[in-house]
Amino acid sequence: MLPRSAKFQIGDIVRHRLYPFRGVIFDVDPTFNNTEEWWNAIPPEVRPRKDQPFYHLLAENAETTYVAYVSEQNLLPDESGKPVGHPQIAELFTEMKNGRYVRRMSYS
Repeated sequence: MLPRSAKFQIGDIVRHRLYPFRGVIFDVDPTFNNTEEWWNAIPPEVRPRKDQPFYHLLAENAETTYVAYVSEQNLLPDESGKPVGHPQIAELFTEMKNGRYVRRMSYS
């Protein structure tokens, strides 16, 4: 089965479908690209398919900020209009415009 096009883009603000966290996308893998150990740690009843885009998020919940790796099937658009409070946002993005973050340009 061929991977499909990603539904979300870098800079989009999303929330998890099952768990109470949200974040901004900073990278996209066309299909699963993590370790088997990580994969097997997910309970089978909620384990996502590997043949879909996976997103790297600067994530936050009510207690903390962190980096998350989430399948497309488990993400929904975040329509709150609120910025994400992750401390690394300024390293990767310049501002929030029209409900999404604008990627900082790299000249390396």
